[in-house]
Amino acid sequence: MTAPLQRIGIVGGGAWGTALAVTLRRAGRDTVLWARESDVVDSINARHENEIFLPGIALDAAIAATSDLAAVAACDALLLVVPAQHLRAVATALAPALRPATPVVVCAKGIEEKTGALMSEVARDCLPAAALAILSGPTFAAEVARGLPTAVTLATEDPTVGQRLISALGTRSFRPYLSDDVVGAEIGGAVKNVLAIACGIIDGERLGDNARAALITRGLAEMVRLARAKGGRAETLMGLSGLGDLTLTCTGLQSRNHSLGVALGEGKTLAQILEARRSIAEGVASAAAVDALAARLGVEMPIVAAVAAILHRGAAIGATIDILLARPFRSE
Repeated sequence: MTAPLQRIGIVGGGAWGTALAVTLRRAGRDTVLWARESDVVDSINARHENEIFLPGIALDAAIAATSDLAAVAACDALLLVVPAQHLRAVATALAPALRPATPVVVCAKGIEEKTGALMSEVARDCLPAAALAILSGPTFAAEVARGLPTAVTLATEDPTVGQRLISALGTRSFRPYLSDDVVGAEIGGAVKNVLAIACGIIDGERLGDNARAALITRGLAEMVRLARAKGGRAETLMGLSGLGDLTLTCTGLQSRNHSLGVALGEGKTLAQILEARRSIAEGVASAAAVDALAARLGVEMPIVAAVAAILHRGAAIGATIDILLARPFRSE
């Protein structure tokens, strides 16, 4: 009989990593959290709160924070919750201490900007002996930490590993649904952040609810096209890691990507917005990465291309919207 996954390491001390630590303690697991920032480690260990990234949420005193990657590498399973563009560096540093066949759950949502690689592809490069899974879905960290009902997708090609992870992570309020479509789950998590910036721009420009609904719907079509081109399944994008996460991120007031888009639509520059933030809006880097990947695969993604042009090529918002509205009429 396979031993349960009792001691879980979390690599990443941001809001989402901290919320997952709370969830794991709620599930009865022993939890060790690695954070790069010494002030996060001190705050969790001394005051049982992540005052930097998840303030106001009391943490179980049994959650131990550390700046030593080897301490989390010794756990029964790991959750990688670092920003997407830093996953390769952290996984590379983790690799020498990781035992073969350790379940590793990638919780970052994005596409690597330099290579166009999915997060699972980055993890396989750096941790070839690990048993990989992807966690994705509609999750605001503060709500998960407070124990509000949440459903997520856990995608892995190994159903045995998937069931072990669900047994370790699942609670009455945190409900993982198993999938074998790793690519589809990842594409949903990456592209929805870019589309959330687009929806924020719509709201900042006060273009109305109709425009936002149209953008979400046509954005979902773009997401499906890219997933299919990468070998994923369209039906996965109709689930939690696709439509569910897209709906939350494009409409929820807590969304970092949506709020960034709103600020852009209201006239702030990207530099001004980023300077005022410590947390990362993954859609900024993912816009360029998704746009480049779509071009390489020959996938038409005009909304993603528009966001990439605004963020990275200095395109004016008004002129970019005009270009989208001038596209030829076509069948749905």
